[in-house]
Amino acid sequence: MKTLYLLVDFFTIIIPLLFSFHPKIKFYKTAKAFFKAAIPVAVLFVIWDAFFTYWGVWSFNPKYLIGIYVFHLPVEEWLFFICIPFSCVFTYYCLDRFYNLSWKPKWESTFCIVLSVCLLLTGLLYRNRLYTSATFISTAFICLLLVFVIKVNWFGKAVSVYGVLLFPFLIVNGILTGTGLQEPVVRYNDAENLGIRLLTIPVEDIFYGFELFLLNLLLYLHFTNKSKSYKKQAVHSMEETVPV
Repeated sequence: MKTLYLLVDFFTIIIPLLFSFHPKIKFYKTAKAFFKAAIPVAVLFVIWDAFFTYWGVWSFNPKYLIGIYVFHLPVEEWLFFICIPFSCVFTYYCLDRFYNLSWKPKWESTFCIVLSVCLLLTGLLYRNRLYTSATFISTAFICLLLVFVIKVNWFGKAVSVYGVLLFPFLIVNGILTGTGLQEPVVRYNDAENLGIRLLTIPVEDIFYGFELFLLNLLLYLHFTNKSKSYKKQAVHSMEETVPV
């Protein structure tokens, strides 16, 4: 089925896209901030993706692709780095809007340290396995950067939301890695990963997805807050110019 990967992209984004116009959600109003965040992150991950494809860490099954390639990557893979972040950021936006997902700072710090140490040690221990080492070490550094350098106040909320996102993740990534199919859409070289799979999904994919989510969320919230700040300044300036 040549359109399978394209359909996975489509069904990943279609429901969040439609609900983004719901009057109680209005996520569409932050679309500019989302794309300003998603495009540079997508470029970063496409470069990573291209090198890993070239080095044989993974490959794409032409049986499930429409056959259009950009810089040797299928167009479906390019769309993946927009569709998946859109769905993830939309989910964060909705859950944060309607629920209190905040963690105590001490819990955030403790979780970040434990997770990062585990990832760093595993990445260094298996440094000869490229997907494992690159993903685990980079994810650890991003977590530490967010919590202890940038000092974001949403890391715990992001962890909670990603826990919810793991359910659709198992479906989407399961299909791409071969669950229910005769052959996988994305073929992994097990010499470059731990060989531990959830169903058909390499465990590294969980942290690869978490890293993609965190970077998109970091920039999205930055541009959203920046936009709100500009609007407040504009309103304040207008109030100052209105004669009493």
